[in-house]
Amino acid sequence: MLFAYSSNAFTRTSLSSALQAIAEIGFDGVEILCDRPHWFPGTVAPGEVDRIAALLYELNLTVSNLNANTATGYYHPHPAINHFEPALTNPDPEMRRWRQQYTIETIRLAAQLNAPCISITSGEPIPGVTRNQASEIMVESLKPICEEAARHNVKIGIEYEPGLIIESAADVMAIMAQVNSPALGVNFDIGHSYLMHEDPEETVQLLAGRIWNVHVEDIKNNIHFHLIPGEGDLPFSRYLSALNRINYQGALTLELYSYPEKPITAGKEGLAYLTSLLNDSRVD
Repeated sequence: MLFAYSSNAFTRTSLSSALQAIAEIGFDGVEILCDRPHWFPGTVAPGEVDRIAALLYELNLTVSNLNANTATGYYHPHPAINHFEPALTNPDPEMRRWRQQYTIETIRLAAQLNAPCISITSGEPIPGVTRNQASEIMVESLKPICEEAARHNVKIGIEYEPGLIIESAADVMAIMAQVNSPALGVNFDIGHSYLMHEDPEETVQLLAGRIWNVHVEDIKNNIHFHLIPGEGDLPFSRYLSALNRINYQGALTLELYSYPEKPITAGKEGLAYLTSLLNDSRVD
């Protein structure tokens, strides 16, 4: 498996600086944050894409995923915390269309970089809108997005998360069945799965063949805070063994946006732990 590191750990520096640091740490790949302060879809000039593509080549970095989960850059001034809104489940047609276009622009960026996939989320529940209604809205929102993705040979990975409209593997499977597009799959965050008390082996088997990227972090005391792998309770060996059994060939992308003050140290420690774990005979 390829080890990648998300640039969302480097929100206090430029994308170029983040890429250089990620390569120096020893990662094979990078996930690019498609939000401020890195790439904001719809505002990235062609010359900037070419420049980053050349830098990736120079650094020998593969792109594991383009992360379009949040849209903090939509707001002025930018909020202190990440925002999922405007979301694909928003009942307001204008808000929803904005997010659709934002996602389509991310697909086009991915195609220009030869990135295999992008990740998205469903957004949080909105008062007055039931989960079923929000899910129906998301299905309709996803159809033109998946058509665009298919045209560009880019995969769309829904990242499910506790507290969002789509918060479990069962939820995402239901959405995938309704959209019925081979471009649609999962950005599988093992920490989120753990927080939802999902069985690692059963969940990975359920999602087999539709996992485009895997987000990796540790979790402690069932609190949703991304920790450096090895500092929490997550049963990494079970998840990694399950991924091996389905012959998962994609990236393990370390996602540590919770360490903006020390992304290099966190990345080094996370990579060392994961490398050791994969070399351990307990991970078959």
